[in-house]
Parts: sequence; structure tokens; C-alpha cells
Amino acid sequence: MPNKHTPSIPTLNNLRIAVIGLGYVGLPLARLFSTRYPTIGYDLDRSRVEDLMHGHDSTLEVEDPLLQKALDAGLRCTSSLEEIRNCNFYVVAVPSPVDENNRPDLRPLRAASESVGKVISAGDIVVYESTVYPGVTEEECLPVIENVSGLRFNQDFFAGYSPERINPGDKEHTVEKIKKVTSGSTEETADLIDSVYRSVLVNGTHKAPSIRVAEASKIIENAQRDVNIAFMNELAKIFNAMGIDTHDVLEAASSKWNFIKLNPGLVGGHCISVDPYYLIQKAQVYGVLPRIMFSARRLNDGMGDYVANQTIKSMNLKGVRVKDAEILILGVTFKENCPDIRNTKIVDIYHTLHEYTSRITVFDPWADPLKVEEEYGIRIQGSDLERLHGRYDAVILGVAHSAFQGIEVRKFLRKPSEGVVYDVKGVLPREDVDARL
Repeated sequence: MPNKHTPSIPTLNNLRIAVIGLGYVGLPLARLFSTRYPTIGYDLDRSRVEDLMHGHDSTLEVEDPLLQKALDAGLRCTSSLEEIRNCNFYVVAVPSPVDENNRPDLRPLRAASESVGKVISAGDIVVYESTVYPGVTEEECLPVIENVSGLRFNQDFFAGYSPERINPGDKEHTVEKIKKVTSGSTEETADLIDSVYRSVLVNGTHKAPSIRVAEASKIIENAQRDVNIAFMNELAKIFNAMGIDTHDVLEAASSKWNFIKLNPGLVGGHCISVDPYYLIQKAQVYGVLPRIMFSARRLNDGMGDYVANQTIKSMNLKGVRVKDAEILILGVTFKENCPDIRNTKIVDIYHTLHEYTSRITVFDPWADPLKVEEEYGIRIQGSDLERLHGRYDAVILGVAHSAFQGIEVRKFLRKPSEGVVYDVKGVLPREDVDARL
């Protein structure tokens, strides 16, 4: 039964933190919290937990020596819900995907909320980090905790929202250097949550006036980037049709002091390619059709197919037979120097080309071949790049891994003077490239 009197919330001196979800966001956060507070990481994936407890993070977000140091200092990872029952500050960092129709899929958040509801006690605080549209925390997640626990929100337990800002593969803007937005369901809760995050962050926090404001701030971060990249991609299509190099145009335009220079490219991953759909869906509930965001999503989602067709066009122009051609794709992850393959648009390039030829080699030293085959049904290679020299009719540089920097890309072609090289990222020497985005 819920308490009759409002219980006291935790203090910095008696804080015991549980992080729900140990992926790209949760693990770095748990590691960081563990430098100051007793911290337990909880994840349903037992094999993931076992790897972490043996000191290895397969996402490579936390380097093994740093993880081992945290484990030695007291960080624990577990798949047992009972082990987090005695915590009093719960941080939820689970995925917030979309379904096959690009509608928000809140099942991971609801399941995590149910788990919290089974262990939460009076006075405890739960903070959500997953990217959502404004209102999800209070309208969708907290009622689940109430129903499971029997506790009343803002009377028996309290909540906040602090959106994640992890950039997978980024070793400069690591979690401790990120300025975090915080919020809380009451003034006292907001102050405590802000203090907790501020105590472990180098660059401090921004305390938002409400949970809904904090939720909205996160989702427009990614929607803004999506729209800006879509504009660059649209320019690339226009200038390619006109026979003008887009990168030359951007270099010239960026000589003006207030021009914002961005590059065209493929938009994959779990943030920019997914999060805008949450705001798009919610906006329509309120009778607003977000035309710019919707158009940006549609344009960016089609860029993989565009790259494939531009490669085919270049092959035709050079007299390279497309049917049954040997094609090499360099890179399959959604960004450089990162093993993350979520929503990678390289797969779209592959599938469009596969309509013409099955002789496609995908090479990526960062991606896990088993995960790629399990997720996309594509077999990849990841070692001995030189062995592939002299075998292909076309090469597509899809991801700018450091391993691909400085390679003599035309050596992969059967006939270097006749084959096609397409540079998605615009990083190869101009003289080696037949076309680029």
C-alpha cells in the first residue's frame, strides 16, 4: 500500500543508482556514475552482461581498460532484477525504435517501466534518457510504474527526464564531456537530478523547466540535423544533374562568414534516421502536418537507392556491363570507426545493386559479420583488404573508416582505367573517383 505521507527523496550521500539498459547509452552512463556512486547496470541480454563483467564492451563505447577499472571499483552488471531492488535512483536508457510503418514503438520503454515498477520503493526517483516525443514519460511510462508498483507518481515516487546525447564512435565528445539537459517532476526532484548529473559531468547541465520541455529539446536536436542533411542531399541531386561537383560548391559557399557548411550523405543509425518520426507522429495528433520534417525523412531514406543508381549510371557511361558485375562496397556500419550497424543505409545500396548482380562483396573491419548476417542477411568480409585487389568492375566507398584512408582505391578494379569508383563520403583523391555524392 502507498504511504500516507510524502516520502523523502534520496540525497547525494545515500544515492544508489541502477541503469536499465546497457547499450550505447546505458553502459557509458553506468560507468560514469560508478566513479562517484554505487551503481548497478541491468540488461536482459545475459550474454551482453557476461561480456561486460569479463571486461569487454562489444560496442567499443567504453574501452576495455576503463571498463575493467570501473568493475574493480565496484560497478556491477546483472540480468537479475532483484539485484537492483535496493537502488533508489533508476535511469532508463533503452531503445526507442519505430515499427515497419515508422510509427513510434514504445514497447521497450513500457517493458523497462514495468521492470522499474516491480522494484521501486517509496521515495525513489526514475529518470528516462530514451529519445521520445513530448509527453511520453508522463503519459506512457509513469502510469505503467504506478500500475505495477501500486505507488502514486509525485506522491510516493518521483521522475525526471535527461535526454541522452551519446554520439556512437565519438571519442572526443564522450559522456563525461557532454552538457546534459535535466528535468524533474517537482522542484525538489529537479534540483536533485540536476545535482546528480552535474556531479559527474565536466561541462555541467542545463535544467529545463519541465519534463516535456526536456523531451522536446532532445527530439528537435536530431530533427534539425535530419532537415539540414536533407537540404545538402537535395543540393547534391540538383548539382549532380547539372554536372557540377557539390563539394566544390560547398567549399565556395563556405567562404562566406555565416554560411553553415554541411555535407551530403547517408543518414542511418538509431537517432537521426528514427527520432524525427516520433515528433512527426505526435504533431499530427495535434492537427499539425510537419511537411519539412516529413519531406526530409523521405529524401534521406531514399539516398541509398540514389547512390546505387548513380553508380549504375557511371558504369553505363563508361561501358561497364552492370548485369553480373563484380562490385565492392567498402563499409557497412552507419558511420565511420564504429561497429554500429543500426539502420545503415549501405544496406539499401546493396539491395538496389543486387537487382542487377549477386556478385557483391561488402568489406568492413569494424562490423561484426555475425550481426550483419543476422540483421540483414548479408555476408561481409573484414580482414585482408589487399587480397581483393584486381577483382572488381566498380567500387563504392560507403563509410569513411580510418582503415580506408589513403588506400589506392583503383587497385581493386579489374581494369583501373575502365572501372568505376563512387565516393559516397567525398574523402578519396579527386583523380581516383568517377563520381561522388
